[in-house]
Amino acid sequence: MGDVQPWPSAGGRPDRPQGGGWQPAGQHPGYAAMRAAHTDRDRTVDVLKAAYAEGRLSADEYSARFDLANQAQTYGQLAQLVADLPSGPMPGPMSGPSAVPLGPPVPATFLPPTRQARNNGVAIASLVFGLLCVPSFGALGLPAVITGHMARQQIRRSEEGGDGMATFGLVVGYLSLAGWSLALFVAVLGALSHP
Repeated sequence: MGDVQPWPSAGGRPDRPQGGGWQPAGQHPGYAAMRAAHTDRDRTVDVLKAAYAEGRLSADEYSARFDLANQAQTYGQLAQLVADLPSGPMPGPMSGPSAVPLGPPVPATFLPPTRQARNNGVAIASLVFGLLCVPSFGALGLPAVITGHMARQQIRRSEEGGDGMATFGLVVGYLSLAGWSLALFVAVLGALSHP
């Protein structure tokens, strides 16, 4: 992809890069013809910077692609600039070792941010019990510990989020129980030493 040419207009279609896997924009207008935003151009420049730093691009290639990235109007034009560069894993499942993807691979640069997993409800309860341990002088330590263990088991099975909340509830709950046990032990010792 050493001889990338500027596009004739905002609606111009980039040619297939040499050695790259990108299809001409006319075959996939839903993706390639979409208008690019400033953040899309910035992400493309980040991929180019990384490729230059790793020695995949010469200074001249980097400079030419950098200029074209700032002029690009569509996703197709931006994708052409990074089609022969690693920019993340290929999205979408492949049905076999020699399967051909149905469409062009979408560079990870242009993928929407991944959605975070939903937090486990029992983990949230453990966090709340843990936070309430302090004003209640540790009376909610046992519920915090129980819900913390339940949440961690559920999270392992369902791969939900909230492991940190469950851990917080467990730690504060155990500290609260230890404090209550120590206070009870001191009270019993005091009662036994003063008959």
